[in-house]
Amino acid sequence: MISALIREFLIPLLLFLFLRSVLRNILAGFRRPPSRSSSTPSQPPEVHPGGVLHKDPVCGTYVSTDSCITQDIGGLTVYFCSPECRDKYHQR
Repeated sequence: MISALIREFLIPLLLFLFLRSVLRNILAGFRRPPSRSSSTPSQPPEVHPGGVLHKDPVCGTYVSTDSCITQDIGGLTVYFCSPECRDKYHQR
């Protein structure tokens, strides 16, 4: 009785679940976008060496005079890391 149940029900069920798992893994490989590591490696952003560092008054980031956004405000030069920080400074 039990051996017939195993033969007729349990073995086909286990076989079905195994094949379904294998097919899912195979098909998942076709749906994935190609990984970025296989393409040409991306270059790191260019860093400008040298220059004096100034603190952005909005976010506190230190920026180089060679790669920052400057603006003269009240006779003083203010240094910003980005246009967003410059705009926030003017909204105060």
